[in-house]
Amino acid sequence: MLELDQDCRELDARGLDCPMPLLKAKQALNGMEPREVLKVLATDPGSVRDFASFAELAGHELLFSGEESGVFTHILKKHG
Repeated sequence: MLELDQDCRELDARGLDCPMPLLKAKQALNGMEPREVLKVLATDPGSVRDFASFAELAGHELLFSGEESGVFTHILKKHG
């Protein structure tokens, strides 16, 4: 897993089905400052595709996306 050199916010979206992990992440990012980092935990396998597409379309940087023991971790840096 990626080691972050700065603090990040964490969003636990485990147990939520698509599109809720992404919607919750969008809400969290809206309340953050540019270049802040958000770590999202999800159990929905579709979140991998969703977060990759969202980061590209919205201009955020997807720093990490991976899975361990059925939990998908996505780390985004808000554009700025």
